[in-house]
Amino acid sequence: MPPAPPPGHQPPGQGSSAELLARVPRLLDAMLAVGSGLGLHSTLNRICETAADLADARYAALGVIDEGGDGLADFVYHGVDEAAVRRIGHLPDGRKGLLGALVRDPGPVLLRDLTEDPRSCGFPEHHPPMRGFLGVPIRVQGEIFGNLYLADKRAGEPFDDSDLAMVRVLATEAGIAIGNARLHEAAQQRERWIDGSVAVTTALLSGGDIDEALQVVAEQSRRLSGAAAGIVLLPAEGGGLEIAAVAARHPAKALGEVIPPENAVVAELLAGRPVFVDDAATDPRLEAGPVRAYGPIMLLPLGRDGRVLGGLVMPRARGERPFTRTERALGDRFASQAALALMMADAQRDRERLAVYEDRDRIARDLHDLVIQRLFATGMMLESAQRGTAAPEVRDGVGGAVDELDVTIQEIRSAIFALRQPAEAPAGLRTRVLNEITMAAVPLGFTPAHRFVGPVDSAVGDLTGKHLIAALRETLSNAFRHAHATRIEVVVDATVTLPDGRPGVRLTVADDGVGVPEGGRRSGLHNLERRADTVGGSSRLGPGIGADGGGTTVLWEAPY
Repeated sequence: MPPAPPPGHQPPGQGSSAELLARVPRLLDAMLAVGSGLGLHSTLNRICETAADLADARYAALGVIDEGGDGLADFVYHGVDEAAVRRIGHLPDGRKGLLGALVRDPGPVLLRDLTEDPRSCGFPEHHPPMRGFLGVPIRVQGEIFGNLYLADKRAGEPFDDSDLAMVRVLATEAGIAIGNARLHEAAQQRERWIDGSVAVTTALLSGGDIDEALQVVAEQSRRLSGAAAGIVLLPAEGGGLEIAAVAARHPAKALGEVIPPENAVVAELLAGRPVFVDDAATDPRLEAGPVRAYGPIMLLPLGRDGRVLGGLVMPRARGERPFTRTERALGDRFASQAALALMMADAQRDRERLAVYEDRDRIARDLHDLVIQRLFATGMMLESAQRGTAAPEVRDGVGGAVDELDVTIQEIRSAIFALRQPAEAPAGLRTRVLNEITMAAVPLGFTPAHRFVGPVDSAVGDLTGKHLIAALRETLSNAFRHAHATRIEVVVDATVTLPDGRPGVRLTVADDGVGVPEGGRRSGLHNLERRADTVGGSSRLGPGIGADGGGTTVLWEAPY
């Protein structure tokens, strides 16, 4: 004896042939409307509207079953206005009541009064009353995608077997339309992630500032994943992972922070294993702090061929949906591509650094073997001429020239010594500033004047110092490429007090060039402002040191 059907579960009847034939044109129009677009969410909305129109229902909804198969990942509705939705407060999650029963046991359901069904658990406050109910599953390529629900016919009569038969046919067409929309959306999603990977690879291999490239990685990961932030983690000197780049509304608060190696999530990332969090507020692996304010989080190792270079973190806002399997797979490929680009960029910088060191060694040998020897020989010739002349003014002039040659020889020997310093010797901020000035002297054709005030090496922290050097490099580059300056003065002052009362460091770079033209490119100036803002500082322009204030003075300051 076959088991009795559950309450309210009725097989579709034959219905009136005349009535079915009369509704066939509407059904065909509905099927055409359902398959008329490729956007997934717009397709779901169109299915709801079309089903409600076909069955003359007041309300319609479509619940998308989540990947675990025990709840709803999305809930699209029709017939309930937005004000009512806001008063209700939250959409059904499909874990209880009649909707939960249909998630666990999908099948056609036809009810005269859903409030009398034992599976019903009632409505939340402010929910409109509903009685008549019709539900059918939607299958995509043979698998359950979700359920289509209709409630309350407009004329007040209950749904009948002909309504159920029509909606089941429509659900079959809806499954085909949803399958096409999912394929289209998946192709577009893959294309976006591929474009993001190309942008990251280009930024890392362009030979530019590594901090700028890491910022591109953070921004692309945030955009592609639909996260509230994109965060790049790199290994810290003392262990753990340091936040190296942040793409978020307020990145300055997190940049430079170090997450200790004892952290369970850090240990997983350093071991090359991804971590997926459904809710940061309740996950026991996360420590107390700002991270608890987020919802789902995807944490991926930046690794390739067994080598872990850091991590990539993409947190979504609280209440957002968890990352799907597809998003996790695409994110993992993106992180792997970014790691490969980082490795290639490191190798490229090593080659460039080796070429620079070889060139420096060659220049040092040439200076010692050729230039100093010639200058020394010239000095001896002048000393001989000085002894052979009887005119006092000639002797004095020649003696002054010999003294200048001695000073020049000492300066060249100091330059040779600097060129031959060990490549891996740790450099303080003062040394790094001098290195930037020395490198800028070649394209400029002269060496900028410089001055240090206060404990530059001991007072300025690593993060602020790193951004100060980048700001100096950007400013000197602008002076060479755009300002056409003949004189530049660089001052690093570690004794300043910032406008908010904090102690800080100020970089001043003044030139006598043409100044900043009206309407000219300002990308370099925007970079300076962004770097200052990242560490809680500021950047501004002033008059230069040319005649009548000609040229430009850049003032860049930040707390220690």
